[in-house]
Formats: sequence, C-alpha cells, structure tokens
Amino acid sequence: MGMSKSTSCFGYPLSIFFIVVNEFCERFSYYGMRAILILYFTNFIGWDDNLSTAIYHTFVALCYLTPILGALIADSWLGKFKTIVSLSIIYTIGQVVISISSINDLTDHNHDGTPDSIPTHVALSVIGLALIALGTGGIKPCVSAFGGDQFEEGQEKQRNRFFSIFYLAINAGSLISTIITPMLRVQQCGIHSIQACYPLAFGVPAALMAVSLIVFIIGSGMYKKFQPQGNIMAKVVKCIGFAIKNRFRHRSKTFPKREHWLDWAKEKYDERLISQIKMVTRVMFLYIPLPMFWALFDQQGSRWTLQATTMSGKIGSIEIQPDQMQTVNAILIVIMVPIFDAVLYPLIAKCGLNFTSLRRMTVGMFLASMAFVAAAIVQVEIDKTLPVFPNGNEVQIKVLNVGNDNMTISLPEKMVTLGPMSQTDDFMTFDADKLASINISSAGSPVTAVTQDFKQGHRSTLLVWAPNHYRVITDGLNKKPEKGENGIRFINTFNDSINITMSGKVYEDVTSYNASEYQFFPSGIKDFTINSPEISPQCPSVFTSFYLEFGSAYTFVINRKDDGCPEVKEFEDIAPNTVNMALQIPQYFLITCGEVVFSVTGLEFSYSQAPSNMKSVLQAGWLLTVAVGNIIVLIVAGAGQFPKQWAEYILFAALLLVVCVIFAIMARFYTYINPAEIEAQFDEDEKKKSLEKSNPYMTSGPMSQTQM
Repeated sequence: MGMSKSTSCFGYPLSIFFIVVNEFCERFSYYGMRAILILYFTNFIGWDDNLSTAIYHTFVALCYLTPILGALIADSWLGKFKTIVSLSIIYTIGQVVISISSINDLTDHNHDGTPDSIPTHVALSVIGLALIALGTGGIKPCVSAFGGDQFEEGQEKQRNRFFSIFYLAINAGSLISTIITPMLRVQQCGIHSIQACYPLAFGVPAALMAVSLIVFIIGSGMYKKFQPQGNIMAKVVKCIGFAIKNRFRHRSKTFPKREHWLDWAKEKYDERLISQIKMVTRVMFLYIPLPMFWALFDQQGSRWTLQATTMSGKIGSIEIQPDQMQTVNAILIVIMVPIFDAVLYPLIAKCGLNFTSLRRMTVGMFLASMAFVAAAIVQVEIDKTLPVFPNGNEVQIKVLNVGNDNMTISLPEKMVTLGPMSQTDDFMTFDADKLASINISSAGSPVTAVTQDFKQGHRSTLLVWAPNHYRVITDGLNKKPEKGENGIRFINTFNDSINITMSGKVYEDVTSYNASEYQFFPSGIKDFTINSPEISPQCPSVFTSFYLEFGSAYTFVINRKDDGCPEVKEFEDIAPNTVNMALQIPQYFLITCGEVVFSVTGLEFSYSQAPSNMKSVLQAGWLLTVAVGNIIVLIVAGAGQFPKQWAEYILFAALLLVVCVIFAIMARFYTYINPAEIEAQFDEDEKKKSLEKSNPYMTSGPMSQTQM
C-alpha cells in the first residue's frame, strides 16, 4: 500500500472530513444557483414561463447525464483526484460566468436600468450553465467513490456510515442554500440603477464553489489516490461485444454451454477483466427498475408543490407559502439520517434480522409508493372543498344587486329576490341551450328581459342596479388562483371612472357600473387607494382589506355613501382554501424515510459491489437512473391526461409497487460479493504463475499501484 500512514480521527481517515466539507460547499453552490435560476430566466432575461421551464429542465437533465463523462475521465485518464480538481475549476469558472452574465450594468450603457444587449447576457449564461453542468455532473460520481476509496479493508462499517454523512452534507448544503439565496436575490444593488441583486445571489454560490475547491486541495497530502487503469469503459464495451459475437457464432448444439454468457469472451480477454465485468453487469441489471423510484421522488418539486397551492398555509401562528413546503424534505433528511443510522438499523440488527442493502432499497420503494397513496388521500380531501366550475356547454351565473331597491330575477325554474347590496350565495349552473329567458323586475317597474349572451363554459356575474339597468360580466377565473394567491376585482358604482392602486398593482379606469379584471395577491392584509375626480378631497382615500387567506377570489364593490364618499363592500366569488398544508407532512415523512433507506443505501451498495477500477462507472450508472426517472415523469404526465389528480397519484403508486415487487424478486437472486477478495485471489494466482516463471517482479495487482 502506498500510504498506510493515513491519519485517523474517531476511527475515520482524516481525509474524509475534507471530502464531506467539499461536498457540502459544492451542493450549497449548486442548489443555491438552481433555486433562483428560473426567476433569473423570467425576470432578468425575460423569457416566458414555458421556455424558462424547458431550459431549466434541460439543464437539470444535463447535470445527471455528464456523470458518465466524469466517470470516464476519472477511471481511464486522470484518476479521481485530478478529475475532481480540474472539473471543479471548470465548475467555479461557470459559476463566475453566470454571475457576470447577471450584472445589469455590463451592457446597460445608457443607465436606464435595463440591459441594452440581452443576447450578450443570454450567451454568457448559457456558457456558464454548460460549464456548471459539466462540472457538477462530472465530479458527482468521483467524489462519493473517492471518499469510499479512503477506507481500509475491514472498515466496512465506517465506510457505510461515511455514505450517510456524505448524504447528510448534500442535504444540509441544499437546505441552507435554498433558504439563503432567495434572501440574497431580493437585496437591491447596482452601480447606476438599483434592482434585484442577481450578481450577489449567483456570486455567493460561486464563492462557495471556490471554497469547496480550496478545501479539497488542502487535504491533498492525506488522500489515498489510485492510478487510473487505462480506458476501462472501452475495454468493457469491447469485451461484452466480443462475448455476444462469439456466443452467436457458436450457437449450434455441438458447442458445450458455458456457465455465464460473458465466459464466451475467454478466447480474447483475461479472467480478471471478465470477472470484473460480471460484477458490473450484475449490478447494472439490478438498476433497471430503479428509475421508477426517482420518478416519484422528483415530483416533490412539481406536483406536490402545485398541490400545496390549493391548501391553506396557516400552521398555528406562522404562515407558509406553497413553495416553502419543499424544504420539509431537506429538514426531515437532516433529522432522519442520524436516527436511522444510530437507532433504527442497530435495533433491527439486535432483533436478529439481516437487513441487507437490497432489502433496504425494497423497503424504500415501498415507502415512496405509500407516500403517493397519502398524497392521493390528501388530494381527495382537497377535491371535496374545491369549487365546481362549469363544463363546456354549461353556464354558471351569480346575481349581484348593487342598486338601492329589492330586485326579483326569474331564471329557468328559479326565482331569486335580492335586497340592496347583496348577491346570490352560489353560482347557479344551467345548460346553455336550456337558458331561455331571464327577467328582472322590481316593485312598481316594468319587467326587463336580459338579452345579453352568456359565455359557455364560463362563470358570469349578472350585475343589476335598476330594473332596466344590468350588465353581464364574464369572470376570468375558471380555476382556483395559482400559487395560493387571491384574486381581487373592483366594481365601480360611481358615474365617473375610478383608478385603484392595491399593494403596488394598478386597476386603471374602472368605468361606471363595470368590473375590473382580477389581479392577484399573496395572503395577508392589503391597503388600497381610490382616486376619482368625482370624489371630494375631504373623503378618506386609503382603505384596508380584511385578511386574505389562500386561493380565494373576491369582488370589492365601491359604493357611494350619503355624504358622497366611497365605501367598500366585499363579496366572495371563490372561497379560500380550507385544507391545511400540515396534511402534506405525512407524505413528505414517508418519502423522506424512503429516500434515506433507498438513496443512501444505493450509493453505498454501488460502491461496495464494484471492482476497484470501475467504482466511478457504477456511481455514474446510479446517477443515470435519476435522469431516466425525470424523463418518466415527463412522459407519464404528458401522455396520461387524468380527469382527477388523485388518480395520477394512485397510478404512480401502483407502478412503483409493481416495480418494487419485481425488484424484490431480482434482489432475492443476487449474491453479495467482496470485490477486494476476488481481486486478491487473482493477485495470488498471478504471483504463483510469475514465481513459476521465476520472475517475481513481473506483475503486481492493481491494489499496489497506489500513487503517493
């Protein structure tokens, strides 16, 4: 062994701590940058939502495809240490480039606050993202495998714990950065014009990436470094190709069967390589069902966040916005990993159960599947509270009387009488073709027929203020307001048009007896001002709304009091969300437990079952299952247009359950190996052979090709 003097601390090689700190900083840098990326695309560069989302997902997919490249470079050319260093440098440059791309004053020559040349910024940010994808993806399979390399034989227990600590560092980094970077983004900065501080929000991750690199290099003297073993990937591919070709050539009955299909490569390749490839292919075969787990896991950011937007974020005295629910996963990880490691696994072992890696992963799949059942149950609860919107040929009508008299409205098979300043409780649903005549009448006035058309598939408000004065207003809302926001519109009963400003948003020129469009606001109490030439300056012009909850819609009617000043009456159009976001905690808890037993174990299993020269290749294969999982989501969500969201959750749960059973059967037939022992056996055989040739210095196994 080149370096047996590895310093130890708590029974762990000291070098591990540098690797864990490096990983923490790298993940902080990556998630911090990713948290604000989509806002940077939409707000700064000015792309629309669809293009931004597409580019964002392409970038994330790239980050999970480049590990193959990183593994190739590490295993066949530079070795893990040099690969991590050189790709981290590229990565840091990428982070710096994207920070520079977000500096407004870079091309803002006339200092008006908007960049003069957007293409410059686009080009820079695309170059930056490409470098980041190469960097983060390329070092991913190397860092965890390099960490595993630091352990001696017989340190399996410490090594398994290392993978847990490593996973903890990943999540601690992502948790802290997703909390901090959005705070940095809302800071204001700039040389000539002050605006949202993207350079700072991107710059902090860039600085941390540099720290990550420096920390890693400081530990250089302590690491165990293995020489790269030549172009492994090419050898593997060639050997497999030859075995298949050879098997195909000798397919007649006259040739004796061989124990394993790879044994057909014996004519050309040595036993050692064949046995190494057997180890890799056996593990790769087990990977086939794994993407299904990631397909469910990665919906926390998409589907579950959308689910949270239809819920109420009041938990006790605090208030949570829908997109903040994702941090529950990272918080739970930081709590659960130590509990599983220090409490749960030892307890299971005490009960005499052999909880092997593959059994853990099967349990992880089962838990993730149950998380989706929980999500479906929550969805059913939510659906009960959601308002019913009209179908294609239906019309929904609400009547709102803003006049001073009682009004009677006769609808098909219904009579409604409304007092002044009141509305019907609900929207009434009618078939568009059956909607014959609607009449408005009031004591001592002739009957007026409503001749205006109602838009099919929409909600409409019938606004009446005198027997022969009415207006049909088509509501713009055909679903709950998004992101848990609240829709507010104003109706003006003055004769002149009115301007209203609410929380920085302007309703311009709301004409007499007409409604504005809806505008959307987050929860809380809102102030608004009313301006009109008709209103005397003595009147109060600033008003305060009641407390807005989540996902509601209201009509504010501006009414003229006897003294000529305005007053505001609120009418509810869509009731606020009532199902509490706390109900999402069980599904987050289940999927997090699933992640702990699945993901940590998978990393460690991939490492422990691979021959020394193919560890990065298997880590890359593991990361590839994540990429495929994301593609599955896009396909399933795109292909299956479900009438009900809960049905989609149940479908995913069922799919994973089936995959889980298949995986359990595959795992049943897997025999665990110790690659080091097999390697040692080959070393022994070679030594014997070389001794027979009376030249003891001819060959030496890969384990002794250690570089200082």
